[in-house]
Amino acid sequence: MKRPKPISPRIHGMLDYSTAAAVAAAPRIMDLPAPASRLFETLAGGYTALSAVTDYPLSVRRMVPFKGHGAAELAIGLALPAMPWLLGFADNRAARNLCFGLTALTLVVAALTDWNGAGARRRPHRSSRSARAR
Repeated sequence: MKRPKPISPRIHGMLDYSTAAAVAAAPRIMDLPAPASRLFETLAGGYTALSAVTDYPLSVRRMVPFKGHGAAELAIGLALPAMPWLLGFADNRAARNLCFGLTALTLVVAALTDWNGAGARRRPHRSSRSARAR
């Protein structure tokens, strides 16, 4: 018997937006080197943009399927551990560990998210709704 996944699409959205805000603030709070700062600022912007167009309750416009959002997060999570070496800030412990921590957070949230949960389904298109109203 499968265990229920405790993170609904709505909660996943809350986690996405709050994580993006924390990642955006991290370079200034932690006084990170320029390459790490650019990575985290870009990552925060990308997470916010992806969240804004994901098919879940807190989006601005539902364009990206929720499972596609999950696939993108997984790809980012798998790439993050290599970034300190690829971008040249592996000697900065705080920046390096932030990459590792974000990887762990991404994988745990992905494992606990109900990717088929209520709110992950597409709303009917406007023309479909207006046709039914007639």
